[in-house]
Amino acid sequence: QVQFVESGGGLVQPGGSLRLSCAASRSIFDIYAMGWYRQAPGKQRELVAASITGRMPIYADSVNGRFTISRDNAKNTVALQMNGLKPEDTAVYYCNLNPPPLGGSWGQGTQVTVSS
Repeated sequence: QVQFVESGGGLVQPGGSLRLSCAASRSIFDIYAMGWYRQAPGKQRELVAASITGRMPIYADSVNGRFTISRDNAKNTVALQMNGLKPEDTAVYYCNLNPPPLGGSWGQGTQVTVSS
């Protein structure tokens, strides 16, 4: 089972930018779709963006126009460029298959905090 390690989070002021990176434990060339997810305190985990082979990426309405997902099959990585960050973007961010496997494991995630 492929595993993922997320990195790149941190503390940023509103309006700032961060670039998250996700490293896979094996080749992602044959993976049809991968996603970035986030979970804020007291809320359910939600899909933020998905990269789907042969299709345009999809984004949650709340991040559309501000976030960009990209994948590098040669490096087995998936990135999430986040611009125009807002306090409501504060969450732990995870990457995984899209949809995530039932009962599958999640990485530790990377904390993003948007605050002045």
